[in-house]
Amino acid sequence: MSILVREQIVAACKKLEFSGLNRGTSGNVSCREKDHFLVTPSGVAVDEITPSRIVAVGYDGKVIGIGKPSSEWHFHCDILKARADIGAVVHTHAPYATAIACLREDIPAFHYMIAVAGGDSIRCAPYALFGTDELSRHALDALEGRKACLLANHGMITLGRDLDEAMAVAVEVESLCQQYLLARQAGKPTLLSTEEMQSVIEKFKTYGRNAQTPAKP
Repeated sequence: MSILVREQIVAACKKLEFSGLNRGTSGNVSCREKDHFLVTPSGVAVDEITPSRIVAVGYDGKVIGIGKPSSEWHFHCDILKARADIGAVVHTHAPYATAIACLREDIPAFHYMIAVAGGDSIRCAPYALFGTDELSRHALDALEGRKACLLANHGMITLGRDLDEAMAVAVEVESLCQQYLLARQAGKPTLLSTEEMQSVIEKFKTYGRNAQTPAKP
């Protein structure tokens, strides 16, 4: 299992760079693995990442084996510990998401697909230095009940039951950020109401992959 997951993480990193959601050594990816998690290494360019360079880290923060984990391993660890429903975490410096993060604004319900992140907005976590416990705490707060958030002056985090879902949410959030910035350039976007968004959220519970499991009452 570990080898397969390592290969999936490498493939995800390449996909993020190919799609323009990351550049160079920015961003990181992790996946849950029983009593530990696997995360991308620190400061390694995408074309140099191999399955053997993916780092195993225990939930006590100690490296299992060899390697230096991403400087952002803290929030990967804390998110996976706090969210039993989550199996993968993706962090990117995608340009449109980062542009809004630099405005330190939440993304409101200008489009119904905001619900892909699990609520009627995508929150922006307050600024904190990268790689710190403070940033991890801010991220956990912004992700409460959600699968995506922005990090002020930094980028975005997306979550999923597995890596495919976390990646899909990242792509969707970046697209939403681009649309939101374009709408703001043209005028003031008309926002959907709380009731309208709640209807979308309810419908999403039985849409696509979620249709495989019954919606909770």
